[in-house]
Amino acid sequence: MTFDFKKEYRDLYNPKAKPSVIEVPPMRFLTVEGSGDPNEEGGTYQHALSLLYGIAYTLKMSYKTDHAIAGFYQYVVPPLEGFWWQPGVHGVDYADKSSFNWVSAIRIPEFVSDADFAWAVEVATAKKKLDFSPVHLDQVDEGLCVQCMHLGPYDDEPATVAAMHEFVESHGYALDFSGKRRHHEIYLSDPRKANPARMKTVIRHPIRKP
Repeated sequence: MTFDFKKEYRDLYNPKAKPSVIEVPPMRFLTVEGSGDPNEEGGTYQHALSLLYGIAYTLKMSYKTDHAIAGFYQYVVPPLEGFWWQPGVHGVDYADKSSFNWVSAIRIPEFVSDADFAWAVEVATAKKKLDFSPVHLDQVDEGLCVQCMHLGPYDDEPATVAAMHEFVESHGYALDFSGKRRHHEIYLSDPRKANPARMKTVIRHPIRKP
């Protein structure tokens, strides 16, 4: 049976539509860092996604090649994720998308080694004739967070974020944004196909105990 991260780790990918606290374990990701409005047609954000998926699917389909990854099992490519921040902003300012900095990310199975990643970059580069050097293999350790399922368009997220922050304060926690702990989104719906009112996005913010 094909392994599906969303089904196996429901606490990470399917929270309720009300805030809750979670201890997020360390995970490994393919990442691309950039800046600018993610909605810009043909912009750096859209290009970053093409690079991420190019490597993600090269690794997923490696079993059809001569490259044998130790411990490999067939799996569904996990959903796209994004870490967002802006200079001088505590959290994010949705009204000023042009000032966004971001790390786009796709989780990968633990069996993918540095050598396997290097192989995937080499193969994808030869096949697609693109520069995949912006893609990195990183470990992210979020730790203690508050999260919530946001239902609806991205531009309606501030109401969900406000509810999360109210929850944090009322339950004796404090927000803990820093250079390494950022506004985090996990995209469970394809905005090109989904009804905006039914889109699902996991929102996660770093917190700490006072």
